[in-house]
Amino acid sequence: QVQLVESGGGLVQAGGSLRLSCATSGRTFSSYVMGWFRQAPGKERDFVAAISANGGSVYYAPSVKGRFTISRDTAKNTVYLQMNSLKPEDTAVYYCAASITGWDIPPPRNPLQYTYWGQGTEVTVSS
Repeated sequence: QVQLVESGGGLVQAGGSLRLSCATSGRTFSSYVMGWFRQAPGKERDFVAAISANGGSVYYAPSVKGRFTISRDTAKNTVYLQMNSLKPEDTAVYYCAASITGWDIPPPRNPLQYTYWGQGTEVTVSS
């Protein structure tokens, strides 16, 4: 079992930055691929980024590549999403998730491949 709690969302001006955090509990944090997803009103939940269990590999959706950075801190059992150069179209509820699916290229991008989910944190980017 693992529990995930996101934080760090809020309102930010276009071009600004936010850092989302996902705190996890449980002994097996380091065994999971961790992903970030986002869901805007009326839209499907979309893949944003993923990081391998050991933190050695990362993968980004084309829409955020070059602007967002995913990282993890095993000592703190926490995964982060640094979001720079934010755009209004980044507005969504952001969710972190954990998957036991093995890392591949591309990594797990389907929400069904992720077992554990946080409650979400809302990000609003104003123009």
